[in-house]
Order: sequence, then C-alpha cells, then structure tokens
Amino acid sequence: MKLSNELILGSASPRRKRLLRDAGFEFQIRVVPFYEVFPNEMNPEDVAELLAKGKNDRQRRSMTTQIVLTADTVVIHEKKVLGKPDSPEEAIQTLKSLSNDTHVVVTGVCISDRQQSVSFSSKTEVKFRKLADEEIEFYVSNFQPKDKAGSYAIQEWIGLIGAEWIKGDYYNVVGLPIVKVYETLLKEFR
Repeated sequence: MKLSNELILGSASPRRKRLLRDAGFEFQIRVVPFYEVFPNEMNPEDVAELLAKGKNDRQRRSMTTQIVLTADTVVIHEKKVLGKPDSPEEAIQTLKSLSNDTHVVVTGVCISDRQQSVSFSSKTEVKFRKLADEEIEFYVSNFQPKDKAGSYAIQEWIGLIGAEWIKGDYYNVVGLPIVKVYETLLKEFR
C-alpha cells in the first residue's frame, strides 16, 4: 500500500513486522530504546496505549516527514499487568496463573506524522484450558517466551494446544490489531 510518506515501524517484533508486511505495506524498521514504565495506579487497560504513545514520541524526536507506527501489547490477569518474564521460572509461574482461566490482551497503537497523531487500543479476551505442568515446562524450554507479554505467543505451540477460545481480534493477541491499523493508515495517512 502506498502512503503519503515513508512508513517507519518502531518495533523489533518479528510478529508485527510480518503482519504489517502481509497487509501490503512497505516500511523500514527503526527501534529507539524506550524504558517501559507506567504509574501503578493506572487502569491496566490504558497501559498499552500509554506505552505506544511514549515509544512514538521518542521516535518522533528525530523524524521529519515519515509516518511512525509504534505498538505495545500487555496481558492483564486479575487486574494486574503481566509483562515479559525475566526468567524461565517467571514464565512458568505466569503460565500456571493463566492456566484454566481467562485473561485480556490489550495492544495499544500510536501512528503519527508531523501533522497528527492517532492512537487507540484493541482488547481481546483469551481462555486457556487447564495446562499440565509438563506442557508449560515443555513450552518454556522449547520456545522463547522471554520477549512475550504474558510469557506466551498465541500462534505458537502453547496457543495451539491451550487456547480454548478467543473473544475479539486474534491478530491483536499476536501483537498488532492489523485491521484497525490498516484502516487508520489508509484513512488518515494516505
């Protein structure tokens, strides 16, 4: 898809890169370090969009005419934001907490150029069946949950055998609500 200016994806996520490319967009990847912090008292469902805006603001400082797209995905369980695990043990504990329960995946997106900034969030509910300890340990040992919010990727083995149902946008759980991103880019930045 042709946009008014060059599109910059401000993310190192291979999942976001693939979704944006599969949607037909040409873009460059540019990652700027950003420390992901948010106020503890903040509504958990607002965190992803706040972080996406912060990443976008950071990118925008050195951009001129480009369109910048940034995103952040968080998993919310029992009103608590579950980030990326720091260790295999933390990933195992996180997955045990999600087992046989529902959680919410929220992806915040911010798209900007010099004239405007558009941001939004997409929310999807996911229900995991009861996962055996051996299944969780197999996943953590054989996949890379360290770079994934909530310690899992829905399109990997754990999602294939564990997700009983999803209510909402599947691609949002993958890391980018691509339908809404596509519509926003074409409507606001073409």
